[in-house]
Amino acid sequence: MSKISPKGTSWSDYKKTLLSPEEMHEIDIKVEVITAIINARNEGGISQKELEKISGVKQPVIARMEKGQTDPRLSTILKVLEPLGKTLAVVPKSHSDLNTESL
Repeated sequence: MSKISPKGTSWSDYKKTLLSPEEMHEIDIKVEVITAIINARNEGGISQKELEKISGVKQPVIARMEKGQTDPRLSTILKVLEPLGKTLAVVPKSHSDLNTESL
C-alpha cells in the first residue's frame, strides 16, 4: 500500500488504491443519482419535509440518503424521484458519461 505524504496525495489517487474500478463506478453512479435528487428538490424549492409528504418516504430517510449515509432500495429512490418529475433510465455502459440531467 502506498503512503500518503504530509503534503497530500489527492483523494482520487488514494481511493484508487482502496477501491476496485467496479466499486469506484458504483460509487460514481450513486453520487450521480443522489446529486440529481438534491438538485431537483432544490430547483423545485421543496424541503425534505415537503418531499416526505409528497413521496411517502420519511424525512430522516431522505436526509440519510442525501448525506450518503444509507444505501437506499431502488423502490425508495423511485418513490422520491416521481414527485420531483424524474425517473431512472438504464443505458448501455458506453453512455455512462451521461450527466445528471439524464435522470
